Amino acid sequence: MRRFLSDPSQAHYRRAWLLLLLFTTVLLGIGIGLRDPWPADEPRFALNALEMLRTGQFWFPHRGGELYPDKPPVFMWASALSIWLTGSVRWGFLIPTTLAGIGTLLLTVDLCRRLYGRRIALMSGLALLSAFQFVLQAKTAQIDMMLTFCTTLATYGLLRHALLGPARRWWLVGWAAMGLGIITKGVGILPLTLLPAWLWLAYSRRARGRIAPITLKAALQGVAVMVACIAAWAVPMIVMATWGDDPSLAAYRDNILFKQTGQRYADSWTHLEPWYYYLVSVLPWAWMPLVLAFPWALPAWWRRLRRSDPRILLPLSSVILIVTFFSLSPGKRGVYMLPTLPLLVLAMAPLLPGLVTRKGLQWLGFGLLALLGGLLLAAGILGAAGLPALTKVAERHAVSPWAWWIVIGAIAVGLLVALRPRRGLWALASWLVVFWVSWSTWGYALQDHARSPRDMMAQVRSITGADAWLAMPDFDEEFLLQSRQPSIQFGDRTPASAQFRRAFAWLQQDRSRWMFAMQRQAEDYDCIDRDQIHDLGIQNGDDWWLIPATAVDRCQGDANAAPVFVAPTTLPDHTGSAPRV
Repeated sequence: MRRFLSDPSQAHYRRAWLLLLLFTTVLLGIGIGLRDPWPADEPRFALNALEMLRTGQFWFPHRGGELYPDKPPVFMWASALSIWLTGSVRWGFLIPTTLAGIGTLLLTVDLCRRLYGRRIALMSGLALLSAFQFVLQAKTAQIDMMLTFCTTLATYGLLRHALLGPARRWWLVGWAAMGLGIITKGVGILPLTLLPAWLWLAYSRRARGRIAPITLKAALQGVAVMVACIAAWAVPMIVMATWGDDPSLAAYRDNILFKQTGQRYADSWTHLEPWYYYLVSVLPWAWMPLVLAFPWALPAWWRRLRRSDPRILLPLSSVILIVTFFSLSPGKRGVYMLPTLPLLVLAMAPLLPGLVTRKGLQWLGFGLLALLGGLLLAAGILGAAGLPALTKVAERHAVSPWAWWIVIGAIAVGLLVALRPRRGLWALASWLVVFWVSWSTWGYALQDHARSPRDMMAQVRSITGADAWLAMPDFDEEFLLQSRQPSIQFGDRTPASAQFRRAFAWLQQDRSRWMFAMQRQAEDYDCIDRDQIHDLGIQNGDDWWLIPATAVDRCQGDANAAPVFVAPTTLPDHTGSAPRV
């Protein structure tokens, strides 16, 4: 690849481009089919998709038989399609995010090629692939990678118009992508953060002629296209919810349109963090190793900004505004920063040829690899030797990764010795490839039994029998996804105490029924006969009990305490066409 990067000829570029595409596909795609959906979010979206396929209800997502109003359905549609095509949840659930990651990289590389040339384009692709959060999220079945693809497509369209245009068609594509992003996850409007700097540059004397102006007509056309894309989903949903016979659909409409958008941003009720959370706790690792170049990138950016270079100012100002936007909301999650990575690479792209020649940066790469490799090697050796603190953590999570850590730690040491500090960045990049390949194979094999309750739910079925009904108070989606017997739950928003009272009443109606519950919750009820409990052990950090109906005879039930939802994915499928979990 280094030879290709230094040779700008067309033939070498094509080969390097194909090599980059193949490398990206393998790196992001390896591991598909080797694990089940893992908490926190993956089982939920897999369950949404599986219920769509089982019930045929695609417009209103459900989870465990209950309406799921937290997110629009686009990602669930993509998951349902991939699961249907593969015939398996295990094979299909990761495909949408993998394809979104590949698409995001292709858009970034192509835009850099048009702005800076072939060599820098290839380097920008490698830079994006080196970013830890980008690869992690491409291997995680969450909405955010698909959102990032939408925002990157929108950015691509807007910048094709701004910097390489005028290009009216790409301008409208950008707005359409924002509309698609909004119905994927409400913050699809993030590319609008390009507009403040764009407007300033368009009417600045120093930048006049280097950027296409934004006319009122073009703005109105763009907004119209975005609204049309949103309306393609929202209008039918609103019509069915408003004039349908099911009052729960009206509650879904109000929740998805208002509570999960403006209220979630301005008055978030979950993931509460201080304003500096991203700067201190997320960006240092999410942008790694790109942040290592900041001591040299910052002055270079400043020099280009003083020349009003729109190719730098637009993506860089967008990064700053996105970080600020999410920092002002009380609710924060690390994945919210993912859309900034393609923008950061766009801003850093023209600096890459000079940055990789910096001895100081090579030393930083060398030092980071020494730190990561040293920690993993030391932890692996100490864990294998039986250090009590590490042994306790391994027992708690039912994973003993010592051999894996020793191997990848030793590989890090080997790379450090072979490439020396003067090629520290290449050593770090090579080790990251080893890490992600081993994570997606060896790491999956080590963790899947602990993070997926497939084996535990098979044990539940063997104890209760395949036809026994199972109650899951305060359920977690991964257990409902893996359940292979008729199962019920009592409403995601219902307080746990009310769910247990309703579960007791339900169990007392039929002595052949069972309850599956967390030990730390069930042990609060002294009325449960401890002698009849089956202790199933630890899963996802919690102890779990399987409780027969005969064990709750002394408990006070309440048939009106909570609703009962039957999970359709747990019922027998007589058509034989349901995808396998």
